[in-house]
Amino acid sequence: MHRHYKRVAHKAGLSPGTLVRVAEAPVRAVRVDAISYDELQFVESTKITVADALKQVSQTGVTWINVNGSHDSSIVEALGKQFNLHPLVLEDIVTTGQRPKLEDYSDYLFVTIKMLSLDMQTTEVLSDELSILFGPHYVLTIHESEHDVFEPVRERLRKGSGRLRKAGSDYLAYALIDAVVDNYFVVFEHLGEHFEEMQNSIVQSPTPETLRLIQHFKNELLILRKAIWPVRELVSGLQRSESPVMSRTTEVYLRDVHDHTIQIIDTIETFRDMLSGMLDIYLSSASNRLNAVMKVLTIIATIFIPLTFLAGVYGMNFRYMPELEWRWGYPLLWIVMTVSAVAMLAWFRRKKWL
Repeated sequence: MHRHYKRVAHKAGLSPGTLVRVAEAPVRAVRVDAISYDELQFVESTKITVADALKQVSQTGVTWINVNGSHDSSIVEALGKQFNLHPLVLEDIVTTGQRPKLEDYSDYLFVTIKMLSLDMQTTEVLSDELSILFGPHYVLTIHESEHDVFEPVRERLRKGSGRLRKAGSDYLAYALIDAVVDNYFVVFEHLGEHFEEMQNSIVQSPTPETLRLIQHFKNELLILRKAIWPVRELVSGLQRSESPVMSRTTEVYLRDVHDHTIQIIDTIETFRDMLSGMLDIYLSSASNRLNAVMKVLTIIATIFIPLTFLAGVYGMNFRYMPELEWRWGYPLLWIVMTVSAVAMLAWFRRKKWL
């Protein structure tokens, strides 16, 4: 999983198409799976070599090769040689931090999109770059994470239900993009639950930890915005594509993905407004609590002002003070001080300051 964009300064000066990975390569081994199918047949192979996967490619039906491990440039080069992929496409596959985009190379289409997930322990948004290439009879998906969101698509292929087994590679590519976009809703559903909890805590008892969470989620929404905003342009490009790889019937289904993308973008803006509102509520609550504390302290100090004055007067050790030798002077002073305090409390209550 790649959370932040990586620096690419060390690629400066290299020739275009040089396969240099920016991020550190994970230690896990590369996994290659392949599915070949048509309306009548279905063959699924898991954990095979790229050579075995390429043997399943034919001019009939559709072959889907899924590579978990874009860090292995040798596999990317083998796929590029087999399907005659442009060197710049291969460079984009191994280089992390690509902006979601669509590129038309006449014989095939190249799509880069982000697969998103939410770490439930740290509430961090994790982003995995997914490359999708599809031509007349093949679809290639290359990504880095150990897991993907394609299991529902695989299950539909296994069951042979619906349109998927009857359509071409462009429809499979649409189904994969649709699965990625639908998973965005899952991420936002979990984020929405966290936002509701934060709203309740802010109203009841705002703490510095709440402020830290607000700032944390503002940063996460920035990551989501960068990952999702370009998807609308990407899907619109697929709808308008004049490539022979894209059929008119598939373009109709892409409208639904486009609508979902717009809905997600609206959700991002809504969440940003919610976080701004929560920040205002937090600051207002903190200010109100401070004002309440200052109000209590001010009332206490005001009550003790006349008491302190009386105590100060009779604390002066002058010799000729008649009250000092009066038998009832001490209890009378207590009565005066008590009545003064009670009278001030009654006045504060009448003014509704208490």
